[in-house]
Amino acid sequence: MAGTRSTGAGPLAGVRVLELGAGYAAPTTGRMLRDFGADVIKAEDPGNGDYARQWVPQKDGLSLGFCRLNAGKRSVGIDLRSEKGRDLVRRLASTVDVVVESFRPGRLEGWGLGYDVLSADNPGLVLTRVSGFGQTGPYRSRPGFGTVAETSSGFAQINGWPELPPTAPPFGFADSIAGISAAMGTAMSLFRRERTGQGDVVDVALYEPLMFIIGDMMLKYTSLGEVQGRIGNDTGAASPRGIYQAADGKYLSIAASNQAIAARLFAAMGQPELVEDPRFATNSARLANNELVQKHVADWVRSLPRAEALRILEEHDVVNAPVNDASDIVADPHFLERTLVGITGEHGLGSVLMPGPVLHLASYDGPGYDGVPTVGQHTREVLGGRLGLGAGELAVLGAEGVVTS
Repeated sequence: MAGTRSTGAGPLAGVRVLELGAGYAAPTTGRMLRDFGADVIKAEDPGNGDYARQWVPQKDGLSLGFCRLNAGKRSVGIDLRSEKGRDLVRRLASTVDVVVESFRPGRLEGWGLGYDVLSADNPGLVLTRVSGFGQTGPYRSRPGFGTVAETSSGFAQINGWPELPPTAPPFGFADSIAGISAAMGTAMSLFRRERTGQGDVVDVALYEPLMFIIGDMMLKYTSLGEVQGRIGNDTGAASPRGIYQAADGKYLSIAASNQAIAARLFAAMGQPELVEDPRFATNSARLANNELVQKHVADWVRSLPRAEALRILEEHDVVNAPVNDASDIVADPHFLERTLVGITGEHGLGSVLMPGPVLHLASYDGPGYDGVPTVGQHTREVLGGRLGLGAGELAVLGAEGVVTS
């Protein structure tokens, strides 16, 4: 089992973040920043906390998805619906470098916590905002979750098989990409601040990063008049490529996306002469005869157990991989060495593994994930240390339901 990574200073060491978001997108941003050294304070409802705490799957009352995104953060319970709670958030915002929020556009302003107010107290503040449709445009006031982003961006329309309905992903795809993009925008704004001393506002719409990665479909339509449809595991750009079932019922992927790899694949199949066949000699020819070339590949894979097919493909330097499930991933030596990390501390989950940082730096070994905070676990620590509130004042605010006491 992989251990936690070192907690040496990362590139964002010393950066203070106040996370006001719930769910997936903004907490993903917070985790990305925390992964590289930032101190992230998560402000939650003092009663129920982030609603993602209620999501399934759960173990012993802990949401696994919440744990993945929030391990190592500090939780402060503050009621933003109260005037006193909003005043505490404004005061906390004056002590940090970054505020991350994911409310519907206009909500912060309605609470008296817009950038004009926060930056008046803290001129170098970076305010990172993640919302369904962004802070500008005709749809800015619409509510938005990942499913809306995955459909409005065009992703669901091209995802799946032509004979089946449009398909949304079974995980927080749009939220995760938006959260990572917001972290990148935050880092860029912090870099700019180092040079200019000026704060900034980062505006990320859930659908935009997703629309970017499928952007060729817009080019295809506006240049060629073609509306892209669903084509299953094909790309429509290179052949052969796909997912194939082996003799033992297990699946693997092959991507022969250039001429040299296609030739090596045919050699691995024991059919090197296919590359001389006019129907298969070039990528254009293979695409025109894709159904036939795919049958050749599928028949070959189906004749062998998956491990044997993978061995032969590896020997011929053909781009390939098994179709892994979770049990495969957590036993794989490459992923154990490079990618998977554990959560330590009294979090109640026992020995668990999850993906660590999304990238690696030569100067930094990566963070440790030291426990999952309970709602408001660090309220006294943060409000006492940052704002100088005494035990008596905290007790009064707790009795009033403004903070977690």
